[in-house]
Amino acid sequence: MSNTTKAKPESVSDRQASLFDNYLLLFVRICLSAIFIWSGTNKIIDPTAAQANMSAHGMPFTAFFLAGAIALELLGGFSVLLGIKPRWGAAMLIVFLVPATLIFHTNLATEIEQAMLLKNLAMLGGLLILMRDGGGNLALLN
Repeated sequence: MSNTTKAKPESVSDRQASLFDNYLLLFVRICLSAIFIWSGTNKIIDPTAAQANMSAHGMPFTAFFLAGAIALELLGGFSVLLGIKPRWGAAMLIVFLVPATLIFHTNLATEIEQAMLLKNLAMLGGLLILMRDGGGNLALLN
């Protein structure tokens, strides 16, 4: 027996919701990627300060880890922003974000460090949702 049911045509409200969802995902991608691209660029502009901060937190091999941080932040950030394999970009940013959070934002004695930890947790949540949903139809290469 063959299936003769026809697909229901998409309604105007469905198309509007889909369009809204795509623009919403674009906005999410812009917001999430901005801080990583900004941070990676600042590390390129002043690598000495970045390495000094890493050393102050007890990190060894700061030149190696600085290069890795820059690569993950910029490649992941632009991947998410442009929608070029945004799930992979989000994964790269998570690979950067989790250890960075555990190294730099676990001293919760100050309100600023508490805020930084919570900010990173919020970004982690957004990146996980982006990994689940992808970049939407406004992504270049989903």
